[in-house]
Amino acid sequence: MVRHYIIKGRVQGVGFRWFVFREASALELCGWVQNTVEGNVEVLAAGSEEQLRELDACLRRGSRGSRVDRIEQTERPAAEAEGLKPFEIEGAW
Repeated sequence: MVRHYIIKGRVQGVGFRWFVFREASALELCGWVQNTVEGNVEVLAAGSEEQLRELDACLRRGSRGSRVDRIEQTERPAAEAEGLKPFEIEGAW
């Protein structure tokens, strides 16, 4: 399964990308996390339904100092998982 997230709220400048990186890596997901120019955080993650359910719970909880107001989530075609590396932090934009 592949899932794309846009996390909105106070999620930049509070260690949110590192939080997502740690959680996703611990879940052994593939994909990436990055900031957007709009002030949100974007995540693309590939893994099992259970792994993604656990990541979803982590994203909703957020990192210490963050505030998650809303998460936009979309399922992506499984083919998008091809070529994804172990979870990483992408450039700022």
